Amino acid sequence: MNALQPWHLIILVLVVVLLFGAKRLPDAARSIGKSMKIFKAETKDMRGGDADGEATASTASNSVEAETRQLPQSGQASTEAADGTDKQVAELQRQLDELKKQQAAATPDQAQKNVS
Repeated sequence: MNALQPWHLIILVLVVVLLFGAKRLPDAARSIGKSMKIFKAETKDMRGGDADGEATASTASNSVEAETRQLPQSGQASTEAADGTDKQVAELQRQLDELKKQQAAATPDQAQKNVS
């Protein structure tokens, strides 16, 4: 008697479509599918890592050595990226200042038009 009836499902689907819209539902389903795929791959990697035992430990030590070798290179890249980001921030700040000046110059003109 309290079981989920087919018309309950129909009403539930209609409510979901009304809340989220028909255009967003396929995108949401795709993103959930991608997330599940990534989750399954990660859990599979974890299970495979536990089964290998000693091989995993030696692989981990090799990967740590490889990462320490790559640190100076990544440090230079991050410094270059930070310099590029700083330049972008400075350019955006300059554009913002120009827009503020234009808005300040336009504001008195608009005030005079409104008074007339």
